[in-house]
Amino acid sequence: MELNTMVHPTAVIHPTAIIEPGVIVEAYAYIGPYVRIGEGTHIHTHAIIMENVIIGKNCQIFPGAVIGAPPQDSHYKGEKTSVIIGNNNIIREFVTIHRALGEGCTEIGDNNLLMAYSHIGHNCKVGNNVVMSNYVGISGHVVIEDGANFGGIVGVHQWVTVGRLAMVGGYSKVVQDVPPFMMVDGRPAKVVGHNKVGLRRAGIPLPVRNQLKKAYIILFHSKLPLGKGIKKVEKEIPNQSEELKRLLEFLDAMRQSRAGRQLERLARRS
Repeated sequence: MELNTMVHPTAVIHPTAIIEPGVIVEAYAYIGPYVRIGEGTHIHTHAIIMENVIIGKNCQIFPGAVIGAPPQDSHYKGEKTSVIIGNNNIIREFVTIHRALGEGCTEIGDNNLLMAYSHIGHNCKVGNNVVMSNYVGISGHVVIEDGANFGGIVGVHQWVTVGRLAMVGGYSKVVQDVPPFMMVDGRPAKVVGHNKVGLRRAGIPLPVRNQLKKAYIILFHSKLPLGKGIKKVEKEIPNQSEELKRLLEFLDAMRQSRAGRQLERLARRS
């Protein structure tokens, strides 16, 4: 079936931009140089796609969103970096996504929901099926793995990794890595549970969910140093699932970092 492209006469489209079939560009939208808009994507009124941006198929870019602005970093010297966005993303009102600093790009995967006023900084890597509630601020060089979920008004420090299917509670201040499959909350955020609802909704089997629950109790309630907690989990939970192995690998990497040593000190104080 042939797809009809509809561009409102008041929209501004740079001559180097590529608009694929089925794209809708509403009134007063702006699409800048070296932008590619994928098939079936809808650019709403007053959305701004600045430059060097690739947007995939069937995305929704709502009014006031700004994608591809230069990074908010004093070290940026005008280098030609980019933003790459996958398919089926919903980017709501006044979301901002910035181009990379230095070399590389800012990357957003598929099937993500970025709610109004959320921000993704330079050089971030966002996976698939991520939900960011209103006013979430993601600093530069952050990695967000598949299925992570953020409550509203969350701030995430630069260079942090948020693990797969993690849940970050609203109003949290995230200054260190968030383990996969866990829930964190607070200022600064700390692990407060395993993400049982998110795991169930993602189709993680019950035996795997039970393994992760037991591991959470050992790791975060035994008051053991993190390294000893990891060893205890390895000893007490046989036939480990891939999800549990991933959790332990993630925590072991944290333990060896400066942030991980700080985590252990906080755990011993609690």
